[in-house]
Amino acid sequence: MTEYAQYLGFWTPGPMEIAIIGVVALLIFGRRLPEIARNVGKSLTEFKKGLQEAKETKDEIVDDVREVKDDVIKEAKDAAGLNEEDTMGSD
Repeated sequence: MTEYAQYLGFWTPGPMEIAIIGVVALLIFGRRLPEIARNVGKSLTEFKKGLQEAKETKDEIVDDVREVKDDVIKEAKDAAGLNEEDTMGSD
């Protein structure tokens, strides 16, 4: 009994089921199918643009954080008296 329940929980459609689903979808959405496909394509394009913008924003933030880190390190060295000019001449 449990094997049967596990089988039902992990059912995947085979080629015949996919064909039947396709025929039913064609009957229901036949005339509107090109419009639906076009809208799905536009949505995917907008989604990809959004991902690209998010990546660019992330890269800008990472660059800003690195600049701030470099500034803080430089100011800390200056405050501690560890300038590069002072340490280079002490050899």
